[in-house]
Amino acid sequence: MGKMFDFGLVFRQIPSLLQYLPVTMELAVISMLVGLILGLLLAIIKIKNVGFLNKIVNFYISVVRGTPILVQLYIAYFGIPMFLRYINTKLGTDYQVADIPGFLYAVAALAINQSAFECEVIRAALQSVDRGQIEAANSLGMTYLQALRRIILPEAIQVALPSLGNSFITLIKSTSLAFTCAVVEMTAQGKIIAGRTYRYFEVYVSLAIIYWVITILIEQLIKFFEKKTALPEQVAIYNPERALAAQEVQAHD
Repeated sequence: MGKMFDFGLVFRQIPSLLQYLPVTMELAVISMLVGLILGLLLAIIKIKNVGFLNKIVNFYISVVRGTPILVQLYIAYFGIPMFLRYINTKLGTDYQVADIPGFLYAVAALAINQSAFECEVIRAALQSVDRGQIEAANSLGMTYLQALRRIILPEAIQVALPSLGNSFITLIKSTSLAFTCAVVEMTAQGKIIAGRTYRYFEVYVSLAIIYWVITILIEQLIKFFEKKTALPEQVAIYNPERALAAQEVQAHD
């Protein structure tokens, strides 16, 4: 009779699972970048209160945030091909929808989900920037886009970074559902290994360890970037010695 729990197997199968870590990270990074771009556009529409578009954005956010990511992945995987086939029929084209990889459907669903959540984070960060700085930029003849790129975004990033980091960690864990789009990432590979060896518990413990370590590494990376992007008045929070040195330099000046 086999062991009830094979502790050694937990670590022996980690290398097999890590072979699919690049797929997991690629899914997360691309979805995060697309989600941030969409989230920024949605946030600007809400801040500017662009009439009818604002109502559409509110409806979009309500639907996306009010439905499970698993359901959204299924809708993307089955719904997008149906829509493309409909377009093919209307336009009389013969584009092969079956040639589209499931990876793209997973990215679409994860990015859309991410954009709805990042919209509010980005909007709050943009609105936290001092209005006086924006008015000063306007008085210098800058357009809103120029002020956004040169003044608003650099300061807003510092405010939004902790929340965006947490969202990215959540997104990495959400990629474990990408198997619904026929994407073989770490969790899907774990299911394959478990189905072959019948050691389901060990496989899922291995996955838990991997995701846990990834989370710790990303948390440390976020803290590093928070320190690097800290505004001058926030330096004392992260590095009191550096702040004291800066004060002494100012005193000598």
